[in-house]
Amino acid sequence: MALDYLDFEYSEDEDSNGTWDAMASVADHRWGALLAEVCNVLRWASQEFRGRRGPLDEGGDWDYDLSAQDDDNGRALKIRWSASTAGIDAEAPQPGSYTTLTLTLTGNAAFGDALRQKFELE
Repeated sequence: MALDYLDFEYSEDEDSNGTWDAMASVADHRWGALLAEVCNVLRWASQEFRGRRGPLDEGGDWDYDLSAQDDDNGRALKIRWSASTAGIDAEAPQPGSYTTLTLTLTGNAAFGDALRQKFELE
């Protein structure tokens, strides 16, 4: 499944744990499509690696950080992934504005291999 909005940059630590950082800036009318794509990624990770989310240094297989900002005024927008509902609760951007969303995923080698395969990442 190819991604339309999220373009991940990859880095790796000395323990072969990976970090995938993506940032996407969209007009307000594309906000819903971007959220749907982020939701697909986090839903997949939550299902494929069920019960294994947590800081890697505490034994987790994967973790994430999600944030959003209104580009016009620099104000952070409320955004939260809910594993229990497999959905994202997010504050709507102002009409006519651009919003930047940042998603960072961290994971061990098994998570990284599965992520690359599922979302056709290089």
